[in-house]
Amino acid sequence: MLNDSTVQELGLNLRGRLLLPADAEYDEARKIWNVMIDRRPAVIVRCAGAEDVVRAVRFARENNLLVAVRGGGHNVAGNAVCDGGLMIDLSPLKAIRIDPVRQTAQAQPGLTLGEFDRETQAFGLATTLGTVSVTGIAGLTLGGGIGWLMGKYGLACDNLLSVDIVTADGELRTASATENEDLFWGVRGGGGNFGVVTRFEYRLHRVGPVLGGMLIYPFSKAREVLRFYWDFTSQVPDELTMDAGILTAPDGNPVAAIAICYCGPLDQGEKLVEPLRKFGPPMADLIGPKSYLEIQKEIFDAAFPPNHQNYWKGGFAQALSDPVIEAMVEYAATRPSPASFVAVEHFHGAAARVPVSETAFPHRREQYSLLICSIWPDPAESEKNIEWTRRFWGAMQPFMAGSVYVNYLSEEGEDRVRAAYGPNYERLVALKSKYDPTNFFRMNQNIQPTVGETSSARAGTP
Repeated sequence: MLNDSTVQELGLNLRGRLLLPADAEYDEARKIWNVMIDRRPAVIVRCAGAEDVVRAVRFARENNLLVAVRGGGHNVAGNAVCDGGLMIDLSPLKAIRIDPVRQTAQAQPGLTLGEFDRETQAFGLATTLGTVSVTGIAGLTLGGGIGWLMGKYGLACDNLLSVDIVTADGELRTASATENEDLFWGVRGGGGNFGVVTRFEYRLHRVGPVLGGMLIYPFSKAREVLRFYWDFTSQVPDELTMDAGILTAPDGNPVAAIAICYCGPLDQGEKLVEPLRKFGPPMADLIGPKSYLEIQKEIFDAAFPPNHQNYWKGGFAQALSDPVIEAMVEYAATRPSPASFVAVEHFHGAAARVPVSETAFPHRREQYSLLICSIWPDPAESEKNIEWTRRFWGAMQPFMAGSVYVNYLSEEGEDRVRAAYGPNYERLVALKSKYDPTNFFRMNQNIQPTVGETSSARAGTP
């Protein structure tokens, strides 16, 4: 039970807002993108700066409160909000400063990809940041950061130069290649396990108009499309990133699709994608020269509608063999919600050449990330949609590598967290034990420390 005067004192010492369940803005502030998650924090701190984060962390420690940290609030697992604890809301923190000479960006954690990209593109610059413009930069980067530019420039975490981070002891630290180097290693893929990042510094790259968009094929051609995609991606240059999948067309019918972004010279890109345009042929060819902002928004934003229930399963595979393709086509044909889809992301190029131990993100080899997105509007339909997803995922297991991208995890248990970090897991445990020995930050894909109190010894588990 929180003392009213203690809570009031916290509010008086904040530059930002303190929200309680009786406040008019409370329900909107606790709402996140995946509406399957419906939790009620005891206190929400809407931060106006790093000092508010420090005060919130210290208050939660002193009052033995479970803490959740919200950036963009787009993560499927819903760890941005907790029941009965304190929610640190970073979404008001949207400042960004671009240095066009050094080609760097200083960015606060409340920014979405679209907001970040608009500022960098004003200078003809960009860095790898996801594929859905309403995603928050914070959670995406801390988990690794797959995106359209990863083949040429690596992941979001590969372009991270430094962070300011409030650790579990309530101290604000800087981590970089020359300061708190071990912590810097951990935040590049280790998620929110080590603290609350209040500033990200990114390396930027020259990115002008790109060649991109989507090719759409009839569902009857899905097997051929996926086989063609597998063959074609075996020889693509770093500049070309390609996804494939089975989704629903605007007329409500299932279709197969290939989406691309080519960030090299446009004339070379046109020659490179010519076989894609000739194959099929497609029902619709939406590929053309576009701004990077257009690519980030128009390809996949509509596939992730707001105010929907979401339940995902994902993992890596080395190949798109015929059994994998057969299972994808079979289950896509029986999906209970037209909003649901299955996608394959090709992991290659610069992102795949980084040594496994260089960052906490360990998946550094050419492979395919398979993502099953079950999405539906009506909570009454949850049981059949979740069951479909689980059966689909079960059918894929004989062909999967056992690894998974941490940003695609729902609440799936310790074994799946270990799978997300593979050979880097024990090093992450040691880092967690150093910086967060009581598992204060545990509303995440949790890496449990081996010293101090465990999460079950404090205020319950999430």
